[in-house]
Amino acid sequence: MKEQHNRHYSRHLQREMEMSIYGHAGKPCLVFPPQDGKHGDWKAFGMIDAMADYINDGRIQVFCCDSIDEETWSNQYGDPRQRIERQEAYFNYICEELVDWILDINEADCGLRAGKLMTTGASMGGYHAVNCMMRRPDLFDKVLSLSGLFQSDYFFHDYHDDLTYANSPLNFLQNMPLDHPYIRMYNESEIILCCGQGAWEEQMIDHMHRMQDVFARKGIEAWIDFWGYDVNHDWPWWRRQIVYFLQFLV
Repeated sequence: MKEQHNRHYSRHLQREMEMSIYGHAGKPCLVFPPQDGKHGDWKAFGMIDAMADYINDGRIQVFCCDSIDEETWSNQYGDPRQRIERQEAYFNYICEELVDWILDINEADCGLRAGKLMTTGASMGGYHAVNCMMRRPDLFDKVLSLSGLFQSDYFFHDYHDDLTYANSPLNFLQNMPLDHPYIRMYNESEIILCCGQGAWEEQMIDHMHRMQDVFARKGIEAWIDFWGYDVNHDWPWWRRQIVYFLQFLV
């Protein structure tokens, strides 16, 4: 398997960020790590090995980025406005910097420029994957969220402003007009949300049901998949889920 490492300076975040890249060709897939995670997490916890057949066959090229969750979602005692401004800066880093770098690397490796990216992630990474896809369907056309949360209230509690709203899919989607052009773009894409019903998945189950309701009311086609009561919020199950769903995405 071809492996690359990329270190770059983000103008939006004003700091260095890193990215690990796996594969030589295929659909470019941006992977967000779990909460407070870094670019090496998916390899360290066996997700890259689980995806190896798809990567080695040139069906998918995987780009694992860093998070800054410790400055945003996890910083429970920080100033809420500063926290959410950092999250918005992270979103802009992804969409206005990282996407172009990924497309450039993917084109250099396989000789063909991709149109849009796939996003995926588990836990907090599942949130980032959905938030990016739903806010920018012009950049992303496939999303696989494993055990994600989809509302900013979980981390910001009673604090609300324009940016907590913009980064809360459950909020902005339920207020989206039925004739909004993004709904057509969503329906031209592939959306898969999955979580188990075992340990540490209670909040994810609630958010998944609420997303399912919003999608139904807005006419957004999505695959909402609840796995069994023995399926926990943990890496062994995420490895099984990524292998199962990739067959439908790439």
